[in-house]
Amino acid sequence: MANAALAGTAGTKDRAGRRPVWGLGQSRNALGILFMAPAALILLVFLAYPLGLGVWLAFTDTRIGRAGTYVGLENYELLLDDSVFRLSIFNTIFYTAVASVLKFGLGLWLALILNERLPFKAFFRAIVLLPWVVPTVLSAIAFWWIYDAQFSIVSWALIKLGIIDSNINFLGDPWNARAAVIAANVWRGIPFVAISLLAGLQTIPPSLHEAATLDGATPWQRFRNITLPMLTPIIAVVMTFSVLFTFTDFQLIYVLTRGGPLNATHLMATLSFQRAIPGGQLGEGAAIAVAMIPFLLAAIMFSYFGLQRRRWQQGGAD
Repeated sequence: MANAALAGTAGTKDRAGRRPVWGLGQSRNALGILFMAPAALILLVFLAYPLGLGVWLAFTDTRIGRAGTYVGLENYELLLDDSVFRLSIFNTIFYTAVASVLKFGLGLWLALILNERLPFKAFFRAIVLLPWVVPTVLSAIAFWWIYDAQFSIVSWALIKLGIIDSNINFLGDPWNARAAVIAANVWRGIPFVAISLLAGLQTIPPSLHEAATLDGATPWQRFRNITLPMLTPIIAVVMTFSVLFTFTDFQLIYVLTRGGPLNATHLMATLSFQRAIPGGQLGEGAAIAVAMIPFLLAAIMFSYFGLQRRRWQQGGAD
């Protein structure tokens, strides 16, 4: 029977009529694993290990220069009673929600404009990318000059127009500072949203809009019933990345305000850094960083379930 099985295997042919080389399937699997090994090693070293170490440190009282001991949930219990930590959660959610909504609205509007037949379209698309290409620190320094309490160009222009009488204290007032950092984040994040949505807009067949126009659909009806549904998967991905980038923002806030004034712009990321590195409390800083994970997982799950709603692409309802 063994000889018959070998004979049967040797006698089989592929669709092209060629006899398969013995062990080719196994060699392909081994080759695939070999190609994946470097990427898996990089992910393990630079992602999995730091994440695991951070989770472990969150359950210890480790300080810079001193090995810690396991303290269980003590760091989290201290954070629950920490008013600055609670304020950082509010700041992070407020900052992420407002900035993400503004980036989506302005980015979609800009993508719709760039999708039209405009002269010098390629030039305008390149200009739109500039805020995204410029390093974050340089953008933050530029906004720091714009928001300067004495030499702000915005305050100067508004005074010349007669709208205000004195300079605006952009970074010295808590709510002004929140609005200032949100504006800087929106300016920097719009290009990513706009270009991504523009790529999605160009995948929509023009025949759909032409047919709707012939049926008497208005521009708003075409946008609501054709453009927006066809763009939904792209929107889910783009908004997920936008929320993740905004929620974990560090450089922009740290350069502009370092969390001030009165901790009004402290995000969870900046507070985690402040407690861990300048403050020396690695365990507490790690606990703050780990507390961000549930929010980030929620954003990822939103994207996952959003991408599953594709029945409308075949003409069905959700």
